[in-house]
Amino acid sequence: MDFSSQGSIHEEVICRICHQLLTEPLSLNCGHNFCQACISANESESFFGGQCRCPVCQSPYDPWNLLPNQQLTDRVKKIREEDGKAICSFCVQEQHQGHQIYSVEEVVKECQEKFQVAVYRLTQEQQEAEKLEGVINEERDTWKNCMQTERERILKGFEEMRGILDREEKRELQKLDDNEVHVLDNLAVAKDQMAQQSQYMRELISDLQRHMCEASVDTLQDIINVIRRSEVWTLKKPKIVSKKLSTFRFPDLNGMLKAFKELAEAQSHWVDLTLNPFNDLSNVVVSEDHRQVTIGSDFMFRNVYPRNFFAFDVQSSQNFSSGKYYWEVDVSGKVAWILGVYSKTSNLNRNKSSGFVFTPKPNYSNAYSRFRPENGYWVVGLQNQSEYNAFEDSSTTDPNILTLFIAVPPHRVGIFLDQEASTVTFFNVTNHGSLIYKFSKCHFSQTVYPYFNPWNCPVPITLCPPSS
Repeated sequence: MDFSSQGSIHEEVICRICHQLLTEPLSLNCGHNFCQACISANESESFFGGQCRCPVCQSPYDPWNLLPNQQLTDRVKKIREEDGKAICSFCVQEQHQGHQIYSVEEVVKECQEKFQVAVYRLTQEQQEAEKLEGVINEERDTWKNCMQTERERILKGFEEMRGILDREEKRELQKLDDNEVHVLDNLAVAKDQMAQQSQYMRELISDLQRHMCEASVDTLQDIINVIRRSEVWTLKKPKIVSKKLSTFRFPDLNGMLKAFKELAEAQSHWVDLTLNPFNDLSNVVVSEDHRQVTIGSDFMFRNVYPRNFFAFDVQSSQNFSSGKYYWEVDVSGKVAWILGVYSKTSNLNRNKSSGFVFTPKPNYSNAYSRFRPENGYWVVGLQNQSEYNAFEDSSTTDPNILTLFIAVPPHRVGIFLDQEASTVTFFNVTNHGSLIYKFSKCHFSQTVYPYFNPWNCPVPITLCPPSS
């Protein structure tokens, strides 16, 4: 309620004596209203000529005939109520005109509406908080599982390393024991032989000395025999045992740990690859799950290279233009394979179905001449069961084929493509991540595809699922 437009209310609810909101208002005959305490105190002051007079209009009134004004009492009560609290009496004076006042019912209704809005909003917030709490719990459980898996993997890895060291220690000690037995046995035999020869020489010397003192015609033949024996006798020297003991070379543990860390870092970028089943040459067979490739039946068990050098080319369905990516390939039992990446998409044609396939190039002089970074290939391979090679650029038409020394034949090969560092790294996962080869300063002109070639070996190449 706005007092600026309600002047009558201003006059009615204010006591003209104390200038406060009326308290227990009493009405005079003239119509003016005063607080009971104020008008009672005014009786002695306004008494004149035997009558009491109104402090406002000086009209006479009978102090014994004053009536309580219940209507004003209710109105003052309404004015005093604002948000459940009594308002200051000055709020209805002229200097505070314009203040808004409400009834208790209006305030209660408004509060109820605000309560409903607040309850609805807080309920929504509570539901969102519970949902987020559930997400956090799931994240916590996921991370705990991941940490436990990683912890178990680390423990297993170091346990395997300790096992390797223990087995290597036993093997070297056994080798040393066997060598010791062999050497000591040889020395014992040589000692026995020398003892026998010494005994024989002592007996021969004794015979010579005896016949020399007893020389006669009757003993002449015996003397001649002894002389002949002494002349043909030659000391048989034993074979000299080499004093050079083979020294055991301790494994490079720092190198092993470095390789282990590099492999672990690479494996954190493991991607789930599948093989592209579309090859227009139809010389390879891709499994239904697109994880395994085998050469076609036309080439099965042939120990020859195909006339078309592209016959066994297979790439992944995925391709990369930036970032870091790692995958592993199972080559167990194979006597030949080639793995790596291929980047020159200009040499690819789109198949009618989907994906890309390699287009043959008849101008390569042999099966290896195309495998070089200049032609878009960063690959390593196995040939003839034990020949490991890396294919680099050269000044001739043929690549520079590097022979790689690999102590433990890999049954599983890890490939790490780092396009930020322009490198392609090959790991021997079978030998705890030892380095097979690393291409540096790679120039990836276009999209990069993981490359697989089962070559002319019937054993399949298999893509390993992440963290398997």
